[in-house]
Amino acid sequence: MRVDAVARNVTRDLDDLPGGGILLEHATRHTAAFSIDSDQPCLALRIGIDLGGTKIVATALDGSDEVVRLRTDTPRGDYGKTLEAITNLVAAVEHFVQQRRPQGNGGRASIGVGIPGTISASSGLVKNANSTWLIDQPLREDLETRLGRPVRIANDANCFAISEATDGAAAGAEVVFGVIIGTGVGGGIVVHGHLVGGMNGIAGEWGHNPLPMPDANDEPLPQCYCGKRGCIETFLSGPGMSADHEKVSAVKLLPPEIVEAAASGDAAADATLQRYEQRMARALAGVINVLDPDVIVLGGGMSNIARLYTNVPRLWRQYVFCAGADELRTRLVAAKHGDASGVRGAAWLWPIR
Repeated sequence: MRVDAVARNVTRDLDDLPGGGILLEHATRHTAAFSIDSDQPCLALRIGIDLGGTKIVATALDGSDEVVRLRTDTPRGDYGKTLEAITNLVAAVEHFVQQRRPQGNGGRASIGVGIPGTISASSGLVKNANSTWLIDQPLREDLETRLGRPVRIANDANCFAISEATDGAAAGAEVVFGVIIGTGVGGGIVVHGHLVGGMNGIAGEWGHNPLPMPDANDEPLPQCYCGKRGCIETFLSGPGMSADHEKVSAVKLLPPEIVEAAASGDAAADATLQRYEQRMARALAGVINVLDPDVIVLGGGMSNIARLYTNVPRLWRQYVFCAGADELRTRLVAAKHGDASGVRGAAWLWPIR
């Protein structure tokens, strides 16, 4: 957070809003023309919400420029309070903008929400959410009622993908595969600037495919929370790397500690990273064979391992169906917007028209 007059003024304003517990992450001095007097979405200013397991983040985008970013703790296990927290965040964002540019353009800000799950096309209820109190709840309908306008909802990995494809590390690419690798593994697909959800709303969910071509190092296949064994997530997530390292070395380390140990010459830690890179190469080679993306963008905590961007593309060549290694042009890159990419992508669910 920038500690300046803008931040101090915003923080003082937030103290007067209902709900409490809202913190400032980012603010700029200038905002777009904006009004809350109309019921029609204003596509110049877009509010994005990232509903995470531990925090809820809200941002407002004016074009590609982030005006303000706020956050509050997630009321875990309480659906009603989760709705209230989102409503209060939207009110806080609108209050910030309205205070700084009271003369608007006659439209309300559009709202997009990223969630750790999907919305069933048939029932409109939340499915496959690891934030279990959201499951089987009419989240979109309830938010639209509270906020008085249409709300678009997408999986958080899809929001990450649309963010990086729109104005991030994959801007201008025709086919983008966005990958979040942290405590879990998810993915999203963007083609010609449009998010691909799929018939069942699970396009890009590669984390629950089985790891391709398992070898002796991968046995026995780990149990996944989804009920299957050997899912990509059980190997490539942060907990997956830690479990693999402990299995081989009998030492418990977190991924950043493993990376640090490998850089210091620890042979066991380096071997863990090599196994991890081989597994990621096999997993992403399958994506390339099916989707043939221009760019694969990595986000999440595991994307901070710098050596992945050199070693994995070198390794995946042996698994990709391609006429020659020199013809394989898919790039592996880090996310431009970092931890803010998901909430920016939620805002981009309403594109500029």
